[in-house]
Amino acid sequence: MKLQLKKIAEQVMVITGATSGIGLTTARKAAQRGARLVLVARNEDALRQLAFELTKRGNEVIHVVADVGIEEDVRKVAQAAIDRFGGFDTWVNNAGVSIFGRTEDISMEDQRRLFQTNFWGVVHGSLIAAKHLRQRGGAIINIGSEVSDHALPLQGMYAASKHAVKGFTDSFRLELEEDKAPVAVTLIKPAALDTMFVEHAKNYMAVEPRLPPPIYAPDIAADAILYAAENFKRDIFVGGTAKLASSTAHYAPRTMDSYMKRFMFRQQKTSAPARDRTQNSLYHPGPDLLERQGLPGPVFESSLYTSAAIRPRIVTAMMFGVGLAIAAWWRMRPQPSGMRPG
Repeated sequence: MKLQLKKIAEQVMVITGATSGIGLTTARKAAQRGARLVLVARNEDALRQLAFELTKRGNEVIHVVADVGIEEDVRKVAQAAIDRFGGFDTWVNNAGVSIFGRTEDISMEDQRRLFQTNFWGVVHGSLIAAKHLRQRGGAIINIGSEVSDHALPLQGMYAASKHAVKGFTDSFRLELEEDKAPVAVTLIKPAALDTMFVEHAKNYMAVEPRLPPPIYAPDIAADAILYAAENFKRDIFVGGTAKLASSTAHYAPRTMDSYMKRFMFRQQKTSAPARDRTQNSLYHPGPDLLERQGLPGPVFESSLYTSAAIRPRIVTAMMFGVGLAIAAWWRMRPQPSGMRPG
C-alpha cells in the first residue's frame, strides 16, 4: 500500500461536528491553510454563519445539514462533496456527545442515542468515505478519546462508545491495509479539552458536571488532525496525560482502577446545582460556533508529548540544540583548580 496524502492546501476535507469545539477549531485552521471544506453538523444556522465567515476569507466551502447517526444523511454529505468538488481527500469523523451520571440511572433510550452518534456516526462516515477513497486515496480520521483505552465512571456510555470506536477503527484499518487500499486510517485520542463538551452533554447528576484536570486547548487536537491528514500515523494521543492514562491502564490496570475510584467521582462534579436536564445536545443541536467553553482553571495551550508525536524532527532538533548548549556551558564553566574539561 503506497499512501500519497496531499498537502492541506490541495485537499477537500469533510469535517463532521464542524460548528463546535474540535471540529470548529479544525475547520478554521484548515481554512487558514487553504483547504476546501465540506462542513457537517445538525445546526443549519451555525453552519451558514461558519460557511459565510470562511468564504469571506476566500475559502471554498459548502455545508451540509446532517445527523451522522443516520446513514442516509451521511451518504448525502459524500454526494454533496462529489457534486461540488469532484470528491474529497480527508474525512474527519468528529461529531460526538456525552452523558454524565451513573450507568444504572441513564435511560436506555439515551444510551442508545449516544451510541448512534458516537459509534454509528463513525461507522457510517468511515465506510462511506472508504468507498470513495479506495479509488482516489486519502485519509479517514476518527476522533476517539483517552477513554478509548480505560474505564471512566460517571461517563460509562461515553467510554464504552469510544472503546467501540477504537475497536472498529483498528479492525477497519487492518482490512483496508490487507486490501492494499490507499487509505490512511488514524485514531485521535484527546485528553480533556476546553471545548463545549460539558455544555453539550446530558447530565443525570444532582450537580453540574466538569472535566477532570489537566485540561488542554482544542488547538492541539486540531493540529493533530491536520497532521494526520498529510501524514499517516496509526494513532495520536492529544496531551501527555492521555498517553499516561492509556499506558497505566495497559500495564497496571488495578492501579488505574484504584486511581479512578479515588479521584474520578469527585473530579467530575462541581458544587453547583444541576441545570435543567433538557439543556443538552443529545438529540438536538445546542449552543454552537464556540471553540471553547472557558473552563475554570489552567488550560494547557501546548503539549510537548503531542508535539513530539507529530513533529519528531523538530523536537529532535530542539533536544539536540539543548544538548549542545548544555555541553557548551559545561566546557565553558569555571573549573576547580587542577581540573580541565574532558
